[in-house]
Amino acid sequence: MDLVVGTAGHIDHGKTALVKALTGIDADRLPEEKKRGITIDLGFADLRTDSARISFVDVPGHERFVKNMLAGAGGIDLVMLVVAADSGVMPQTREHFEICRLLGTERGLIVVTKSDLAEEEFIELVEMDIAELVAGSFLENAPVFRASAKTTEGVEAIREWLSQAAADRSERESPFATRLPIDRSFSVKGFGTVVTGTLSAGKIRSGEEMDLLPSGVTARVRGIQTHGDDVDIAFGGRRTAVNLGGIDHDQIPRGTVLADPGSFKPTQMFDTQVEVLAATSRPLRSRQRVRVHIGTSEVLARVEVLNESREIAPGDSDLVQFRLETPVVAAPSDRFIVRQYSPQFTIAGGTVLVPLAEKHKKKDLASTRTRLEALLDGDLMPRALVLDLLLSAGINGKSAKQIQEATGIRPDLVGELLADLVAAGDATKTEKTWVSSDRFAEYGETIVAFLKEHHAADPLAEGMLRETLREQSGSYVPEDIFRFALKQMQAEGKLVSERDIVRLSSHSRELSAEESKVLDSLSRIYLGAGLEVPVLKDAIAEASAGTSVKPDQARKIFQMLVDSAEVLKVTDEMFFAKEAIAELITKLKKYAEEEAENRLITVPEFKDLAGISRKWAIPLLEYFDAIKVTRRAGDKRLVL
Repeated sequence: MDLVVGTAGHIDHGKTALVKALTGIDADRLPEEKKRGITIDLGFADLRTDSARISFVDVPGHERFVKNMLAGAGGIDLVMLVVAADSGVMPQTREHFEICRLLGTERGLIVVTKSDLAEEEFIELVEMDIAELVAGSFLENAPVFRASAKTTEGVEAIREWLSQAAADRSERESPFATRLPIDRSFSVKGFGTVVTGTLSAGKIRSGEEMDLLPSGVTARVRGIQTHGDDVDIAFGGRRTAVNLGGIDHDQIPRGTVLADPGSFKPTQMFDTQVEVLAATSRPLRSRQRVRVHIGTSEVLARVEVLNESREIAPGDSDLVQFRLETPVVAAPSDRFIVRQYSPQFTIAGGTVLVPLAEKHKKKDLASTRTRLEALLDGDLMPRALVLDLLLSAGINGKSAKQIQEATGIRPDLVGELLADLVAAGDATKTEKTWVSSDRFAEYGETIVAFLKEHHAADPLAEGMLRETLREQSGSYVPEDIFRFALKQMQAEGKLVSERDIVRLSSHSRELSAEESKVLDSLSRIYLGAGLEVPVLKDAIAEASAGTSVKPDQARKIFQMLVDSAEVLKVTDEMFFAKEAIAELITKLKKYAEEEAENRLITVPEFKDLAGISRKWAIPLLEYFDAIKVTRRAGDKRLVL
């Protein structure tokens, strides 16, 4: 089993010497480190035992290089807290320990180094200080070893313990897509660009194309090494070196993430839960400028505390949104560290809840807190993440691709989770997207409410125009979701959607006695007029004479004849009885078959056939052209 061990501790407490004693490898690789005798940047070494391969990430202890330490601390499985026997617990011991705790490190060991340089009584005092430091933490019951890189005291015991820890470590499949936060980028003669890091999740295969984020540049994997061995596939949780083709190493700064194509969307705003260190003298406040260390990235950010007081007191935890000055790659449950802008020291740490967040309005503070607290209650499990995303998207929903980008969850798992949510009744699949079933039901209620309001305001109208209903019920609702909602509600018997009109199934147009009289009069006028119909305003005036029905109301009553197809619209003011039109079409076709030359008819011939003047003939011919009974052929019509 593979194991990644990170060192932690004050400068000159023997971290690098201990790693060399354990592995035989000097992790100090820079000339400046050799010259000054201190670790400045991350160092790496490997140890192979009979049952395990152990990688060491040796971090600098000097306060000026804590940001380098943070770049390597995020991907470790356990921490080796180093305290010199002749010095005891020092400021960077405390800061490194707090960083490891805030990053969620779950296991570790404690090594009292330089044991050959101190008396027994002093070492016992040092161990008491260490016990006080780690009390109540993940290191409270960690084993304590005394060691000396010079005499090799304790070195073999530490090796054996680490070997057993590696054997006890269980593989946990990550729900997230492949992601390698890069902590080093360099060039190797004969190979080109090489990047290294601890593979957070997924697999990297030789020969595949991968994204470098946040730049978005694509590179090809030419080769892979883990623990110095060439491999075809690298698996999550391992220190990995990747040879990339098509890009120079100086184009890949520390903080870049190597990821599956299209799997992550860089963000400049994320929602989190933050713990402020009790030892910090000031609260964390909104608008405060800080340094956020996430993965191997260090970015400047502004704080937006999501509570009424807009601050978090030392020792407390609360919800925070970070607004970053440059984009990073983040996934739910990622841990991060917050440091003071200047002077630089660690003040807080936290967990990413929503990687692709939006600015929260003050009036929505309560609902925002409820949503984020629900995510915490769900332990940031993939199902809870997807459901939260659908709930927050409202009726607009999300495509599978959008869900994958927003959460970083593997595409195959996203599909499984969506199918599970649909089966459980928590999500609804529309034509192109998935929508929270709660939000879909709420949208349905909104549609019903608008239709009820329309029917009440205009009881004689057949219904509401589809596009008007869509705009009023939510102008930003995608057409496919609106269409799907109408289809579903019609299947459930809640509404009727015909042509461009939508109405509630329960809607009926009931007329008063006077309104019924007007309707009957209009029907008689058009049935009796044949093809010499009056213009609509004259017919309405005649039908409503002697009643209290106003012209606008009479027009709505007349629309009932149009909706039932009893009369047919030829122009805005000219309507004909359906029977009269049908009879004329029959005459026209018979004429074309028996008497017309080549089925052609002139306007005068049409006037004679219909027995009408040009006033009605021209509109009728244009109507027949529109409904494909005839087709214009010069100054004649071809009867189709």
